[in-house]
Amino acid sequence: MTKWRKSSYSGGVNDEACVELARLGQGVGVRDSKDPNGPHLDLGSRAFGGLVARIRRGELDL
Repeated sequence: MTKWRKSSYSGGVNDEACVELARLGQGVGVRDSKDPNGPHLDLGSRAFGGLVARIRRGELDL
């Protein structure tokens, strides 16, 4: 069973940008916490690290 956890940067139940993360074998799963039965992204560890770095640098329009 996959154990998902809400990002510490999510603002609460009414936050429009809530994500959950889970360890998946060699990488990380990312999903919308408002749609836990919906699709999720499977990212390798390196790709996930790159995504986090780009978010921190403000390179993405979130």
